[in-house]
Amino acid sequence: MSPGDVQVDVEGRTLSISNLDKVLYPRTGTTKGEVLHYYAEIAGVLLPHLRDRAVTRIRWPHGVEGESFFEKNKPAGTPSWVRTASVPTTGSRARRTGGEPDRDTIDFPVCDDLATLTWLANLAALELHVHQWRVTKAGRPRKPDRLVIDLDPGEPAGLHECCQVALMVRDALAERDLDCSPVTSGSKGLHLYAALPGRLDSDGTTALAKEVAEELQASHPALVTAAMTKAKRPGKVFLDWSQNSGSKTTISPYSLRGRAVPTVATPITWDEVEEGAEDPVGLDQFRFEEVLERVREHGDLFHA
Repeated sequence: MSPGDVQVDVEGRTLSISNLDKVLYPRTGTTKGEVLHYYAEIAGVLLPHLRDRAVTRIRWPHGVEGESFFEKNKPAGTPSWVRTASVPTTGSRARRTGGEPDRDTIDFPVCDDLATLTWLANLAALELHVHQWRVTKAGRPRKPDRLVIDLDPGEPAGLHECCQVALMVRDALAERDLDCSPVTSGSKGLHLYAALPGRLDSDGTTALAKEVAEELQASHPALVTAAMTKAKRPGKVFLDWSQNSGSKTTISPYSLRGRAVPTVATPITWDEVEEGAEDPVGLDQFRFEEVLERVREHGDLFHA
């Protein structure tokens, strides 16, 4: 244990916590200690969204104005009690996802409990990204249990336009007997999640999401694009259907974001989306203090 480290007991696990006073968000002065406090306070609603899912982390060891890095494999020094999932991969995919080129699997941490969440926060893993599938007890991927569409606005479009398009996506999914739940991305846009009965694999889920996106692009070409080409996005809302791929991840609901200020991917109500569609300044990204207050008042608003 280094000088200045603090040993804490979390649900029977002993963790060494370091640099509690280190500022991770310079613009707001938010410290690592405050980040740890947020994740401890939000754990009751966050952990159900992480449970049984392989976790990809984005870490900012020197704060959000320093360099960050993706991490998929469990890092050196991972405690023996941290659950892991050995997800099959190929050499080429391993190169793309942070694994070793010749590995047959990527050993992801799985965050099922507060001790693991605290350990990740202590590593300055501000962002926690997960797949749309869960793993078995043996650590093997199941079929996706949800579909996600990422609404990403191209300037000058913003959250106002995202809210307008979100209502279209909601109706398109409802026609397919799927109810969806809106979440602010904590960045620029919105995420929409729909629970799945588990019959589709990742390819089938991706195809369904793409079908919805292309349908709305055809009916609202001035506002919606399903094209990956960034040159086609200015002034439109890009419906990113690709995050349903078995290898891709999305920021977890209630995860912090590594932005200039500590915003959070925040579940919201459809009433809020409808207000945002009417009022160009009616919805904004939420900071962690606001999210804690919302959860104290309303509980978990995520219903997918």
